[in-house]
Amino acid sequence: MLKANAFYAQSGGVTAVINASACGVIETARQYKGQMGTVFAGRNGILGALNEELIDTSKESVQSIAALRDTPSGAFGSCRYKLKSIQENPREYQRLIDVFKAHNIRFFFYNGGGDSQDTANKVSQLGRDLGYELQCIGIPKTVDNDLPFTDSCPGFGSVAKYVAVSTREAALDVASMCETSTKIFVLEVMGRHAGWIAAASALAQSRPNDAPHIILLPEVPFNQAHFLKKVASCVKRNGYCVIVASEGAQYADGSFLADAGSKDAFGHTQLGGVAPMLAALIKSELGYKYHWAVADYLQRAARHIASATDVEQAYALGKAAVELAIEGKTAVMPTIVRISDDPYRWKLGEVKLSRVANVERKMPKNYISKDGFGITAAARRYLAPLIHGEDYPPYEGGLPQYVRLKNQLVAKKLPVQW
Repeated sequence: MLKANAFYAQSGGVTAVINASACGVIETARQYKGQMGTVFAGRNGILGALNEELIDTSKESVQSIAALRDTPSGAFGSCRYKLKSIQENPREYQRLIDVFKAHNIRFFFYNGGGDSQDTANKVSQLGRDLGYELQCIGIPKTVDNDLPFTDSCPGFGSVAKYVAVSTREAALDVASMCETSTKIFVLEVMGRHAGWIAAASALAQSRPNDAPHIILLPEVPFNQAHFLKKVASCVKRNGYCVIVASEGAQYADGSFLADAGSKDAFGHTQLGGVAPMLAALIKSELGYKYHWAVADYLQRAARHIASATDVEQAYALGKAAVELAIEGKTAVMPTIVRISDDPYRWKLGEVKLSRVANVERKMPKNYISKDGFGITAAARRYLAPLIHGEDYPPYEGGLPQYVRLKNQLVAKKLPVQW
């Protein structure tokens, strides 16, 4: 019999280190040539399987695949596409089976967050429901750090490092100008329902009264009066105030401060604009001059300042996914298990996909300060190791050098219409 091939795809918002996981998958699969054939990467996530747009990674050189470890974004293209249940859309699942059969795909690796792990879990049921043997492994990824059962999520450590560094640097700028100019700086960061990224900005603090002075978390209902009082007291004490706000900051009734009035492909409320909203509120009520910024894609694309810990874990989880499949495992996701905080030590574990899918892990209460505007020592012990270490990409001409793959598609074997 021909060796079974593998399908790997990236899903959801990309990160500075998701390609490191891809590198781990492909390099490890090449080491198991006797047990695993070609790794086909889906062009634009699961859509690559549905559209039979399969990238032949065997056409890429050893050097190019290795360079993925240093390259941000999604090398094969990602997507926001959520499979319905097999009962709701059996035709879609049959198409997946037809494509997998046509290309002898028996291993399925899906690299993404909570919604993506739901997709991986649904695909894992194909063998049972449609009589096709398929080993399915989810690979964790999310800058939001909100997947359960893993100590941390690849992508988060690097975003945390970027946000902490940016907060410290911007605060120095504001402090130098506050006497006669800007007194307020608001940085908006990602985080829909979980405030891990905003919380990580507190790592910028090294002395009392250091920025950020206020952190707004989705887990803490926004109280306008308390917020403005805190801003005013901060300016009185320091001469300026630096605020880091999660895009998912919300009122007590659960409505978002920055609801854009639309939904994304996963059905989530489209967010954006909490920084200018807060800045305008402060100007209106307190009269302070302000500046604001939205980290947006910059925070998740900043491979030049990635956390070495994050890069190492992203690669290790991609490698572990292949090894779990070779062992015969299916419907599982490799995880990070923390052994100790200081010195920071970790190992790999695994969890069933059914336990991970569509479950969000929020900041625990003991990580949030009593006033709701900061973090505790326990949170700092958890967060600090995740930003440790530098893993700079190669530079040329003053700029980081990132690989661009050939992304050569294999010939289609099925009708285009399905």
